[in-house]
Amino acid sequence: MTQRIDDYALIGDLQTAALVGRDGSVDWLCLPRFDSAACFAAILGDENNGHWTVAPKGATRCTTRRYAEDTLVLETYWETRTGTVKVVDFMPQRDASPDLMRIVEGVSGSVEMASVLRLRFDYGSIVPWVRRVDGHRVAIAGPDSVWLRSEPHVKTWGQQFSTQSSFTVAAGEKVAFVLTWHPSHEPRPDLVDPFEALEQCLADWRKWAARCTYEGPYRSSVLRSLITLKALTYAPTGGIMAAPTTSLPEEIGGVRNWDYRACWLRDSSLTLGALLAAGYEEEAAAWRDWLLRSVAGDPADLQIMYGPAGERRLPETSLPWLRGYADSAPVRTGNAAVDQFQLDVYGEVMDSLYRAREAGIPAERHAWNLQLSLLGFLESTWREPDEGLWEVRGPRRHFTHSKVMAWVAADRAVRTLEADPTLPGDAGRWRAMRDEIHAQVCARAYDPVRNTFTQAYGSSELDAATLLIPQVGFLPPDDPRVVGTVDAVREELMHGGFLRRYSPDSTALDGLPGQEGTFLVCSFWLADALRMTGRVEEARALFERLLTLTNDVGLLAEEYDPVAGRQLGNFPQAFSHIGLVGTALALAAEDAAG
Repeated sequence: MTQRIDDYALIGDLQTAALVGRDGSVDWLCLPRFDSAACFAAILGDENNGHWTVAPKGATRCTTRRYAEDTLVLETYWETRTGTVKVVDFMPQRDASPDLMRIVEGVSGSVEMASVLRLRFDYGSIVPWVRRVDGHRVAIAGPDSVWLRSEPHVKTWGQQFSTQSSFTVAAGEKVAFVLTWHPSHEPRPDLVDPFEALEQCLADWRKWAARCTYEGPYRSSVLRSLITLKALTYAPTGGIMAAPTTSLPEEIGGVRNWDYRACWLRDSSLTLGALLAAGYEEEAAAWRDWLLRSVAGDPADLQIMYGPAGERRLPETSLPWLRGYADSAPVRTGNAAVDQFQLDVYGEVMDSLYRAREAGIPAERHAWNLQLSLLGFLESTWREPDEGLWEVRGPRRHFTHSKVMAWVAADRAVRTLEADPTLPGDAGRWRAMRDEIHAQVCARAYDPVRNTFTQAYGSSELDAATLLIPQVGFLPPDDPRVVGTVDAVREELMHGGFLRRYSPDSTALDGLPGQEGTFLVCSFWLADALRMTGRVEEARALFERLLTLTNDVGLLAEEYDPVAGRQLGNFPQAFSHIGLVGTALALAAEDAAG
């Protein structure tokens, strides 16, 4: 693959998403859901694993591209020696079946175009049987059926297990391609007019974007991040995917390749805060409801992540026929971290539900009973070691962040009972638990010689997650231990101007060979911590450096390699965009406060 991770743009229909490269190729698409098997998987292998390229003949890279204002509709421009052409890529919000639409429009002169479609079901492993039906091409293999048509009809033929088209567009002319998936045992869905669908798609996104209440600095970046978060939302349930991809590497050529097509509880509190702060109460309420449904059950069975509809079984397996992005193998589906024990998720759930209640989202009585059940379990387990926020695959430890989030769980319970004394619960009991956790963390996780909180009890290593200590209210920002932690983390974990999660020498900690890039959300946390400790201009400078890392259409992956100057990890990453929104809004509030 010649495309960098940040060479891709995102389109989607709020149930799945596709990645479109600068070369005009759709190299990743799972149908019908985010976590379904991919029918285009070239990004994790090569063109024989599935892709769909629409571009001028002989062209390898577009001239420029952009999203239509306030939408997820991608406009790609190609300037050739004979003329200029625009390709509009989008997925309309579906009524029944998912559609991927590509409209080619002549801008000037005359341009000869080519379309090459290679469908490969089950992550690039299955070549479907393709036949012609009523002027359309239909590809079928097992449970999957995909129809391709063009309006108007253009010359189309089969060649080397691909479906190819050739046509010419002059200024003002348009040719639309529509690719529609449906279960192979069901009849073909009704045809959708692509030109009408485009107008409706533009209107839908602009109507949604108009609900954004934020009007401060960096608004365009904030709105693009919010649109990205909306695009990662599984509309039927309100669950928000961590990313639409799997196995994009954290190290080129390495093994740190994970499936992020799931909803993480660790993201819940910050996601809720970002949505509420920007005026998206409906999305925040849907996320809260998804959270309540997903975590319902025995508190001992609480998972760190769930499927988009709250599915619990996410078994991890490898796909040996895919060589991996830039030979970064293995390619994985599912995530074994789902079985890890992480104390911090109890705090995330409690904080999310507390935020929702404070924001006026109507609370359901059973939600508080569920929270009491979670607290009761946490009361007997918070003293145990866990795998921690970063899902390490080494031995369990007493991670500082995990204990701090256990404190958050007890603290939010106390605050809830103080705000509504009619609720059942023992505030004194949770205060005692809160105080015990606080005392233990301050005694065992703080290094008085270096004036910093460390990654774990008895550890000398640092962790960017400790930057959240003032943000969650564990200690005030002006506490010398907080200031010392911010300084130490910045000094020891900074790499090329951005922050790592933890020391690159911590291979014994995460149980994996190799290293990773700087973790983008951690750099946003550092900007937040600098602002909270009074260093607003330093915070702003860091934030503005982070904005320069977004690609040409405003998207961020999970990590960034400052040496190679490229994004790494699954893309686009919800956590990174949540961090961007949160920091931008906090800086704006700082400005407003004078």
